[in-house]
Amino acid sequence: MITGEQIRAARGLARLDQAELAERAGISLETIKRLERLRGPISANTTTEAAIRTAFGTLDVIFLEEDGHGYGVRFRYPGPSRAPASGRTGAEGYA
Repeated sequence: MITGEQIRAARGLARLDQAELAERAGISLETIKRLERLRGPISANTTTEAAIRTAFGTLDVIFLEEDGHGYGVRFRYPGPSRAPASGRTGAEGYA
């Protein structure tokens, strides 16, 4: 389950506006607006939630489930195969 707050945060992280997210996810702009207005878990069918997750997944943005410290979003850790060309590895290679 994802929250309206997570969708807004993920958009910020990915630098997408609502219309761009709607297009990438293949859902209506009005649906994005409605879901982002919600506080807490979204009320949407599983297809809509999956489309949102997939749209962000293509941008390497993932949703973090509540783990006692709250929900969140972050970029997927790039791992060794996606290290920057500078030869730096790990977190120091990403600003």
